[in-house]
Amino acid sequence: MQIPVLETPVLETPRLILRAPRAEDFPSWRAHMADAEVMRLLGGPQPPLSAWRNITSVIGAWSMMGFSMFSVIEKASGQWIGRLGPWRPEGWPGPEVGWAFSRHAWGKGYATEGALRAMAFAFEELGWTEVIHSIDPANGPSIALAHRLGSKRLGLAHIPEPNAHDVDMYGQTLQEWRARHP
Repeated sequence: MQIPVLETPVLETPRLILRAPRAEDFPSWRAHMADAEVMRLLGGPQPPLSAWRNITSVIGAWSMMGFSMFSVIEKASGQWIGRLGPWRPEGWPGPEVGWAFSRHAWGKGYATEGALRAMAFAFEELGWTEVIHSIDPANGPSIALAHRLGSKRLGLAHIPEPNAHDVDMYGQTLQEWRARHP
């Protein structure tokens, strides 16, 4: 039996390729989710089965919703460096563009570069009228990124199970986005 291939967009920036996750991404995805520092504010390090469930959830959302997180591939090396993009599972506080990068990719501007492209995709291709970012209040780098993207703090929000907790919600409207990106 042949499995049909789902058509998903591939987005590019000067240094990154954003594409739907593939089976070949799983070893890097698993290592990323096992890293205690990377996952410190994202539910803690996860065992391999949880990482598998996470990647298959993201892949499945492409079929179910027509959008989901992208695997972020560094063009220069071809290496998987993180996940980023539109996300809105059941019970989520709003239409999110979120991100999580492996430690070796931190501090290089990849999150800003990729998030700007993913937000343009959410607003212009998906037709979203707002974008949020749910961020743990202790996550200073992600808060700084939200501000670089033009988002402002909107208040508290609650992330549902299995990692239920309160977060600060940042975001902006389509009109605010277009004012900065005509």
